[in-house]
Amino acid sequence: MALVIPDVLEESCATRQALERLASKWRVLIIYALLAGPQRHAELRRRVAGITQKVLTATLRDMEQDGLVRRRVLREDPPQHVEYSLTALGKTLQEPLAAICAWAVESADRRQTGASG
Repeated sequence: MALVIPDVLEESCATRQALERLASKWRVLIIYALLAGPQRHAELRRRVAGITQKVLTATLRDMEQDGLVRRRVLREDPPQHVEYSLTALGKTLQEPLAAICAWAVESADRRQTGASG
């Protein structure tokens, strides 16, 4: 079977749309954090260094709309307790992200040693 390369330059390309949704560094870091299991908002904020509460909330909301994250209310009464976890779709990103990490480590090693090709 031949490798099919999508035309990511076209706005209607599903691959391009997925890349645009994942292009945010916060989304990728939140996915990494949630790979460890369900977490509350405050836990995520501690684990994802540099993210503001506002950005974390907005990013989680967008990821929920995209079907990557599940929001579960643990306690309705104020203050409300909410837990976030990856959906089955969100978990499918583990392998591609692991490949990117492996590439990053390998390319960093090559840059440090001055290796080429």
